[in-house]
Amino acid sequence: MTDHHDSWIRLLRLSLPPPSLKDNTGDAERVSKGTEKALGHGKVRMGLPLMKRVPSLFREHGYDIRVIVYKGEETWRLVDLVPAKDGNALYGLAIDLGSATIVVELLDLLGGRTLEQVSFLNPQVEVGPDILTRIHFATRNKGLEKLQAMALDGINREIEGLVSRHRIRRESLVAASVAGNTTMTHFLLGLDPYGICREPYIPAVNRPGIVLAREVGMAMHEEGPVFVFPNVGSYFGGDMVAGILASGMDQSDDICLLVDVGTNAEVVLGNKEWLVACAGAAGSALEGGVAEMGAMAGPGVIDRVAIDARKGTFKVTTIGGLPPKGICGSGLIDLVAQLFLAGMIDTRGRFVKERCGDRSKDIDGITHLVVVPAREAATGKDITLSQTDLDRLIRSKAAMYTILTTLVGMMNIEFSDISRFYVAGTFGSYIDPRSAITIGMLPDLPLERYKGLGNTSLAGARMALLSEKARDTACRIRDRMTYIELNVNQEFMNLFSAARFLPHTDMDLFPSVKEQLKVHNQ
Repeated sequence: MTDHHDSWIRLLRLSLPPPSLKDNTGDAERVSKGTEKALGHGKVRMGLPLMKRVPSLFREHGYDIRVIVYKGEETWRLVDLVPAKDGNALYGLAIDLGSATIVVELLDLLGGRTLEQVSFLNPQVEVGPDILTRIHFATRNKGLEKLQAMALDGINREIEGLVSRHRIRRESLVAASVAGNTTMTHFLLGLDPYGICREPYIPAVNRPGIVLAREVGMAMHEEGPVFVFPNVGSYFGGDMVAGILASGMDQSDDICLLVDVGTNAEVVLGNKEWLVACAGAAGSALEGGVAEMGAMAGPGVIDRVAIDARKGTFKVTTIGGLPPKGICGSGLIDLVAQLFLAGMIDTRGRFVKERCGDRSKDIDGITHLVVVPAREAATGKDITLSQTDLDRLIRSKAAMYTILTTLVGMMNIEFSDISRFYVAGTFGSYIDPRSAITIGMLPDLPLERYKGLGNTSLAGARMALLSEKARDTACRIRDRMTYIELNVNQEFMNLFSAARFLPHTDMDLFPSVKEQLKVHNQ
C-alpha cells in the first residue's frame, strides 16, 4: 500500500521459535502473540477455520511465515498464514453495486494500484429495472435468494475472469469493499428488504460493517473481510456515503453540494460542520429507456448536441465517435438547451413548428423532431425527440430544481453560498453544466463551481479498501448525516409548478440564460 500505517489489511513476516518442552504455548496463541508483537499494538483474534489449519501450516513452513491480518472494529483478525517465500502479494476488490450496472475493480493492496476495472449489467434487471419490482419479487417464492444469487453469480463470474487474466490465486484476494444503495446492499447480503418500501421505511440494518466472504458467498479468500458501506436510511444508501467520502465535502470549510442522478436524484448539502441530505424522484427521464430514443451512456450514444439556428443544422457527437444509435441524459439536456436557445421550443417546452421546419413530423398524432435522419443513424431509422419525451424531461428537470431549492431553503442559505457543486455518476461525467443551467435544471452559478466526479460510489469503495482512515470516515459520515424527508406539500408543488418552464417562470433567477437568449435573438 501507499501508506502502510493507514492500511487495515496487512501482510506481516513472522519468524517464530518452534515449540519445546520449556515452551508449550499452543500453535494458535504462538501466531497471535507473534502477530501482536509485529503490529506493535492491539489484540489479534483467530477464527476456528484457521485454528484447524495452523499446526500443519506451521510445521510445513518451518515456522517462517507471513500472516495476513485485517483490522476489525475492535480487534485485528487473522485471515491466513502463507509461506515466507511466497513474497508480497495481496489483492482486493472495490465494488460499485449499482441497480443497473455493477463495477468491479481489482487492486494491488500493497501498492495501492488499480489493475483492472470491469463493468456489467446487473443480472437483476431480468426481474425488473426498478427497485420496487425487485423488492416485491424478493418477498415471495424464495425471490430474495434468487436476487442474491443473481448479483453474486455476476460478481463471481467477473472475479474469476480477473484472477485468470492476472494469474492470481483466488486465495490472494483477501479483502473487498462494497458500496451500493440500501436495497442493493440488502439483496447482496440476503437481508429482508420488506420494510424499505413500507412506512415507516425501516431497513433491516443500517451498518452492516465487516462480513466475511464465506458468509456472503463471494469468490475470494473465504476468511477475507468484506466492508459494506453503511446507509443512512431506506432512500439514502452506502453509494451516497461513498460519494461524500470521494468528494471530500465532509472535510471542507466551505459549503458544498453533491448530487447524484439515477432513478432518483440524491442530494447532499454541507461541509465539515454539518451534512444534510434528501432524495426525490427526478432522475427517471434522464435514464435510458424512458425517452424513446434514450440510452445508457456508451459507445455510439449521443452525448453532445450543437444547433446552428441560422443554418438549421444539427451537429451531434457520440461516445467513441461511432454512428449515433440513441441519446443519453447529458445529450438530451444539451439537445433541449440548444432547441430552446434556437427558438425551436418555447418556454413551456412546446415545439415551435414553424422554427423546426421539415425536421418536424407527426407520428400517431404526436409531434416529433428529427435529430438524426435515418441515413446517418446506426439504427437505419430516424432518431427523434417526441413532445412526450420533452414533457418528461421538463417534469424531471423541474423536480430536480425544486429539490435543490427546497433543501437550500430549509438550511436558510442561498445558491450563491455554495462554493462547490459536485455532480456524480455517469451523468456527472458527461453533463455540460451550461446546458443544465439553460433549461433550469441546475442553479445559475459560475461554471467553475461545477465539477463532475464520475463514479463516486466506486471511488469511495476504493478509498475505504485502501485506507483505515477512509473506512472509518465513511462510518462517521453516516453518523453525522441528517436525512430530510421531502414531503410533497403545497409549497413544494408551487415551486415545482414554477420550475416547469424554460428555464423558469422567474427569469431573474437565470441571468446568464437571459444573456444567451439576447445573443441568439440578435
